Amino acid sequence: MFDTIFSGGTVYNGAGTPPMLQDIGVRDGRLAAIGDLGTAAARQRLDVTGLAVTPGFIDLHTHSDFTLVVDGRAQSQVHQGVTTEVVGQCGISCAPLRRSGEVGEMSAGLPAEAARGRQWRTFGEYLAVLAASPLGVNVAAFVGHGTVHRAVLGDALHAGEPDDIARMKRLVEEALDEGAAGFSSGLEYWPGILSSPEHLVPLCEAAAQRGKLYSTHVRNRDRHYDLGFGEAISAARQSGARLQISHIQTKFGAPAYAGEHTLELIAAARRHGMDIAFDVIPHDWNNTSVIAILPKWVREGGTQATLERLKDPAVRQKVKDNPAPMLLIVKARQWSKVKLLNARANRASIGTDFAEIGRQRGVDPYDALMDMLIEEGEDATRLMWATQSFSEQEIEMFMRDSACAVISDTAALAPDGALADQLFSLSGYGWAARFLQHYVRNRQVMSMAEAIRRITALPASRLKLGDRGRLQVGYWADVTVFNPQQIESRFTVSAPRAYPGGIVHVMVNGALAMRDGSRTDRDAGVVLRDFQA
Repeated sequence: MFDTIFSGGTVYNGAGTPPMLQDIGVRDGRLAAIGDLGTAAARQRLDVTGLAVTPGFIDLHTHSDFTLVVDGRAQSQVHQGVTTEVVGQCGISCAPLRRSGEVGEMSAGLPAEAARGRQWRTFGEYLAVLAASPLGVNVAAFVGHGTVHRAVLGDALHAGEPDDIARMKRLVEEALDEGAAGFSSGLEYWPGILSSPEHLVPLCEAAAQRGKLYSTHVRNRDRHYDLGFGEAISAARQSGARLQISHIQTKFGAPAYAGEHTLELIAAARRHGMDIAFDVIPHDWNNTSVIAILPKWVREGGTQATLERLKDPAVRQKVKDNPAPMLLIVKARQWSKVKLLNARANRASIGTDFAEIGRQRGVDPYDALMDMLIEEGEDATRLMWATQSFSEQEIEMFMRDSACAVISDTAALAPDGALADQLFSLSGYGWAARFLQHYVRNRQVMSMAEAIRRITALPASRLKLGDRGRLQVGYWADVTVFNPQQIESRFTVSAPRAYPGGIVHVMVNGALAMRDGSRTDRDAGVVLRDFQA
């Protein structure tokens, strides 16, 4: 007797091989049989004839650390077939903390009280809070360099002395031993921007010694892209860590050959034995916080100190004159390609470009963004924008590398409840659907079988998850069923909270989280801690 049988589907097992018409039997949360189960008994039999049956999608790069504590349903992810998320990316994690309840920027602008009174300090305590939450998806968590830096140095304007780095390494080691899946850095953000390789290599060594992954948002992806990617490769080489380069596509301001050159750098390192892979966001919009455009000296002392400085006209002029802002599209003043994505005090302007926002306010768009940061107050860190900074041609070029995964770079959200007003990225409600619709079905960058591998078995292998990411007997029953002809993203810049079309069933650990296109009340996700050495 099976709990569930998926009958007559086109089964993509995740390995990248051609699909087969097969039945899948699920029992006690795991895949119990694959083949002809036409005469087998089951408590429920779902006819999936004509539909693609795949492993549940694994999102290798998200920022749901705090949103999953606030609302673990992960509606935006489950509705597009995601069954596993990897949080703690770009150097930002929810732990370890200097003191319990101090969530800071890791909360993405949500107040600490949104965690419903639950507090933690160590990484293990954070994972325990997550594990006690109803989760719509499985969760693996990285420990972030920026968070570790704050735990040791607070908002100090330096990267740390040798004894500080030793303390940071001990915190990273503790987090990894308590269940962290890897170590991440965000070198384009505060406080990662303060660091250099000698600060990072010891922390990467902690991951290498445990066989866990080092993922990095590199320091630069435009004018100095080669230095940024070279630094990442150097840190991995010196530490012996396996390297995952996050959202590798280069940004506005990079030379036309930057992507090709980056692949050459990686190929050379691979020839010398390095384990390097990377991932891409499946659209040409770059999403980040508005406050990240500010130079590091403006950020010293925390959010309130930053906003007070922005009231000074002299400070504003220095910000405008900054020769190396995070986004060169802003330096080039191409404001029509920069759109407001998320705000609280300025909600009415969401979806509007900054050329128009500046015109409406009668000020320079640069002044408009600084005014808006002040108006957001304590929520300034959640003021987000989207810039059309990526090249579709380059995205496709990176996708053709067999080690390129596809990610959301988003947070698990919901259009209702405590997260109804929250937004983290443009594609948060449709990244997987856009990948399968735009790049696979329409652009035919790769086969559907290979595309499924990129968002299932490939990320599972990077994490060293031994029993997820494939449809294989004995594996956990994380299963996504969709219509390959109808899968489509429906988000837009002005209306980003739109669920995709074409998703039929989603199963997490043997429980149906979606059935016949509708979300059920089952939240069967778990915190993942078992990563093979």
